Amino acid sequence: MSPRTAPTGGPAQTLAEALTAEYAAIWAYGVIGVHLTGDARRAARSAEAAHRARRDALVLQLSGNGGQVPADQAGYALPYPVTDRTSALKLAVEIEERAAGHWRAALPHTTGADRNRALAALTDCALRATRWRRTAGVTPITVPFPGRPV
Repeated sequence: MSPRTAPTGGPAQTLAEALTAEYAAIWAYGVIGVHLTGDARRAARSAEAAHRARRDALVLQLSGNGGQVPADQAGYALPYPVTDRTSALKLAVEIEERAAGHWRAALPHTTGADRNRALAALTDCALRATRWRRTAGVTPITVPFPGRPV
């Protein structure tokens, strides 16, 4: 999974970069979910479904506008081993923060409906990261500027 980087192009490029973050999030939730049980596992499934829906919408949007749709990778390198509940929850927070960073980066490059979708995605990721922090017992559970590099 690549770290958040500054977008290099206009709206189509920043949305394509957000799409790659969605691909990585979907892949990561496959790893995260196997280390969780009960409500946390259900939350991971729900998060994966949300990222899948966002991915699907972006693929349709980018391809419908004649834009370049980046290919999904077969796998992604994790930033650290995920071997138990604690590391799975840590990764869930990080995945949502990274995705939020890509959506935040899209905001200044988009307008109208694209900007509204980017803001909704940023908000969705920020809320989910907050829920994962609460589940993990991390404090503080919120951050002042979601999606902004620390």
